[in-house]
Amino acid sequence: MIQEMILRRHLLGAGAAGLLAACNRRGKVRIGVIPKATSHLFFLTVRQGVDRAAAELGVEVLWNGPHDETDHSRQIQILDSMLAQRVDAIAISATDERALAAPVERAIKTGIPVTIFDSGVNVQDYVSFIATDNHSAGQAAAHLLAGLVAGPGEVAMIMQKPGGTSTGLREQGFAETLATDHTAVRLVARQYGMADAARARAAAENILTAHPRLSGMFASSEAASLGAIQAIKARGLSGKLRLVTFDTSESHVAALRDGTIDRMMVQDAAKLGYEAVRSLVRKLRGETPERLVNVPVQQIARGDLETPAVRQLLAIPG
Repeated sequence: MIQEMILRRHLLGAGAAGLLAACNRRGKVRIGVIPKATSHLFFLTVRQGVDRAAAELGVEVLWNGPHDETDHSRQIQILDSMLAQRVDAIAISATDERALAAPVERAIKTGIPVTIFDSGVNVQDYVSFIATDNHSAGQAAAHLLAGLVAGPGEVAMIMQKPGGTSTGLREQGFAETLATDHTAVRLVARQYGMADAARARAAAENILTAHPRLSGMFASSEAASLGAIQAIKARGLSGKLRLVTFDTSESHVAALRDGTIDRMMVQDAAKLGYEAVRSLVRKLRGETPERLVNVPVQQIARGDLETPAVRQLLAIPG
């Protein structure tokens, strides 16, 4: 049983104090799950997968994260609180790959298994990394947008925020691929929306004002996409300016239906959460989880919205 494995770990590694801690928690194994933010639909969907894994595998989950993705200080506080509560394992999506490195390393050195999901952090001794190949996803976005522009043109990118590994890799892959594979399509502007839809809209508005001949736009995250959608609709550019977005929501689906979005790139967020918990349960059972679990991105066009698989992925009712 998992509980027996934990008890043995404490007996061998922490002496009498560890034994007391283990005896005080002979109930369900507790896994702390720390998302980048609790305010984004993406992470609410991640939690669905986390909760499903917890129910299926018989563990307890403590879910807590900062409200905003830019608040890495709060995320560090939450991580330290999880350690103080003596959780048995931790899964974390790091708000900042550098700022979270030392706190995560500290957790690992205490003997607590740590899985990284969605967005990486600069540590090595984690259990598993559960994520999309975000650099490849950015490359795919560049190919998509260049194909939609279909010739010479100017495009822009609405980015998430500095320091986030997942979105940073997407943005890097997008920019590099345009520069090497689609030289006729020039990336003339890029701005951060700072993980906030209103600020992303302002960034998109600024770019549209500065570049009236813009042919297309890539938005690298949920918040960046929502801001881009709002700016394009406000300018009456739906169906005229090509838009490739990342992540999903009801607003994304509506914008894909009405032609504001041309292609929507979507991760299986619930699978990210499920696999993060599963990896830690396997580790606590003495098994060897996969070091890397790749969760692919799906490219969705308007015509795909009626297919059962896409409707299930996007949680479209009916």
